[in-house]
Amino acid sequence: METAQVKYLGNLRTESTHLQSGQVIITDAPKDNEGNGEAFSPTDLVCSALASCMLTIMGILAKREHIDLTGTTIHVTKTMESNPRRIGAIQIDIVFAQNYNSADKTRLENAAKTCPVAKSLSPEIQQNITFIYPN
Repeated sequence: METAQVKYLGNLRTESTHLQSGQVIITDAPKDNEGNGEAFSPTDLVCSALASCMLTIMGILAKREHIDLTGTTIHVTKTMESNPRRIGAIQIDIVFAQNYNSADKTRLENAAKTCPVAKSLSPEIQQNITFIYPN
């Protein structure tokens, strides 16, 4: 089953439509690569997909184990490389809204590290993950 349709709109901009839901995402080339930087770039979406996937997989575990994950936020920082131009590193800072016991922390951290996007990215991309809990 087809997942998405992506249309080139001109001026280094694309429109991706998720066929099942009709949701639309616009991408724009970044300013440092001849674009306007007015929307997520395709590489921004890759990094955001990693963060969303981690939250989703942790959420599945949290739902099953009755752990409240509400309010958890991920801060994403992308580092680009050149020759060839590609994502070199993704910094993922997972900031939990609440603290957990050590067993839950271990399970949540393992879930995040095993998300399908993390396992699908090239091993050449450094995935630096930091887990931050409230004091």
